[in-house]
Amino acid sequence: MRFLLSTEQRDFGAGLDALLTAADVPAVIRARAAGDPAPLRALWKRLAASDLFALAVPERFTGTGLMPLELALACVELGRHAVPGPLAESFAASVLLDGTPLAAELLPRVAAGDAVLTLALPAESPYAADPDLADAVLTVDGGVLHTAAGHGPLRPSLDPARLLARPGPLTRVAAVDPERATAVAVLCTAALALGAGRRLLAATAAYAATRVQFGSPIGGFQAVKHRLADVLLRLEFAEPLLHAAALDLTGPDLHAAKAACGDAGYAAARAALQLHGAIGYTDEFDLSLWIRRARVLRSAWGSPSACRRLVLDARKGTTGPLVR
Repeated sequence: MRFLLSTEQRDFGAGLDALLTAADVPAVIRARAAGDPAPLRALWKRLAASDLFALAVPERFTGTGLMPLELALACVELGRHAVPGPLAESFAASVLLDGTPLAAELLPRVAAGDAVLTLALPAESPYAADPDLADAVLTVDGGVLHTAAGHGPLRPSLDPARLLARPGPLTRVAAVDPERATAVAVLCTAALALGAGRRLLAATAAYAATRVQFGSPIGGFQAVKHRLADVLLRLEFAEPLLHAAALDLTGPDLHAAKAACGDAGYAAARAALQLHGAIGYTDEFDLSLWIRRARVLRSAWGSPSACRRLVLDARKGTTGPLVR
C-alpha cells in the first residue's frame, strides 16, 4: 500500500501556496478585521478558480465530488497563509446541502466562489463563524436543516478577522444527517491548525537565527533548539494522523487528528510568542495574526480535551458531541 502523496496532490498544494504567497493575505486579514470584506471576497474568487471550493461539491453541481484528502492538503496551505473566512464551515455546509432543495441554487455558486456559506451545529459549534460574510447561514436542529434569516449580535473572537454569532430566525429546509458534514468541518479545522503551526515554526526558526543575545544568535542556544524541536515533533506526528482521518472521515482517527493538530499548532504559537519576545505581542507584526489564529483553531469544532474524550468513548462504544 502506498502512503506517500501523489505528484498531483503535491502540485495542487504548491499551486495554492504560490497563489496565496502573491495575495498579501495579512492585508486581507486586516481589511476584514476593519470591516472591509472586499479583499477577502476577491481572494475567495481567486481560490475558487483553482477548484478549491469544488472539492466539497458534487460533480452534478460543477464540483469534483468530496475529496477529503485533497481538501485536507488544501486547508493546510490555507492555514499556513492564515486565510480568513468561514472555510471549514463552508466546506462542511457544501456537504450538508447535497440532496436538499437548496443544493441546485447554492452549490454551483459555491464552487465558482460566488457564494460563501457558514454553518452552526448546536451540539458541536453553536455559533456560526463570520455570518456577516455569508450568503447563507445554515444550522441543523433535531436532524432538520434550516436557513437563518440573519444572525444575532456579532461577538469578537481572539482572531480579529473571525466574528461569531448565533443564527437568526430559522426556516425549515429538509431532514438531514449532519454527521458527515461535521466530520468535514473537524477535518478542515485540524488541517488549518496544522498549517498555521507550520508557518509559526518556520517564522520562529528564521527569527531565532537572526536575533542576537549575549553576542550569539538565540537559535544556537540549547534551550531554544529543544523548544523548536519539540514543536517540530508535534507537527510531524500530527500530519499522518490528519491524512489517516481524511482517508476514513469516521471513528476515533478524526478526533485524534483534531486533538493532535490543534495542540501542535498551539504549541507552535506559544513558542513563537516566547521566542519573539515583546514583538510577538504587537498588532503591527504579522506573526501575531497566526498566533491568534492558532489559538482559535485549537478550540473550534472540538477542543483537544473534547476530542480525546470522544476517542476514549469510541473505544468504550459510546459517543457524544464535541462540545458540552
